Amino acid sequence: MSVQEDVRPDAPVDPETVTRAEFCIAACADAWRGDGEILASPMMTVPTIAARTARASFEPDLLLSDGESRLYTGTWAIGETPPLDRVEGYVPFRRIFDILWSGKRHVMMSPSQVDRFGNANISALGEFARPTRQLLGVRGAPGNTVNHPTSYWVPKHSTRVFVERVDMVAGVGYDRASAVGGDVERDVEIRRIVTNLAVLDFGGPDHTMRLVSVHPGVTVDQVVEATGFALDVPADVPESRLPTAEELRIIREVVDPRGLRDKEVRA
Repeated sequence: MSVQEDVRPDAPVDPETVTRAEFCIAACADAWRGDGEILASPMMTVPTIAARTARASFEPDLLLSDGESRLYTGTWAIGETPPLDRVEGYVPFRRIFDILWSGKRHVMMSPSQVDRFGNANISALGEFARPTRQLLGVRGAPGNTVNHPTSYWVPKHSTRVFVERVDMVAGVGYDRASAVGGDVERDVEIRRIVTNLAVLDFGGPDHTMRLVSVHPGVTVDQVVEATGFALDVPADVPESRLPTAEELRIIREVVDPRGLRDKEVRA
């Protein structure tokens, strides 16, 4: 189904028909709002749906790849590859570093641990000298966090993820960037964290984590209880925004007709 089919953007949406996963997708999509012509690099199912939905609705200049070497026009379903006549550019692995260092990329990763300043761990759990669990490894997290905007997606908000101190720093947070100073302090931007419970950013004192909104059906107390450190909580915390009718059509009919989103975020 083409994303050009007419759907009134202002058509009313019944919140009762919107799943938790769809609220999360709308919140993740908003992370790329205003980015313009940069490479969006989503990881995991919900961020991938979100990036494609963002480009198909309010951020048409975003660049999206197949995760390997090609940039494509249009919108396509999770698990499918567009035809070659929709290739608009090539980004072999060696080019990614040029894009990364220039700041023309916004990645959404999924940390195993993150602290109040945005330091993130995707590498290993336990003592550094003798970890108890091997994870992905540091990978590109240090370069991502000090060169271009980075956001995080956490499908299960818990005190195991939101910790007082990460076991290993893979992604650089605001306190460490400030200690280094210079270009690192200037360029670090941990823009947004979206979880199955809430949306957070680093607008608290000294760039500490702040609660931005809670998803419908979630209370502020639930988010605080699931966070392993003192969260900055404003006096008035709104509900996360409702996806538009057009966004829901793109999510349900174009990008994720098989409903894979509901396997990553259960109701």
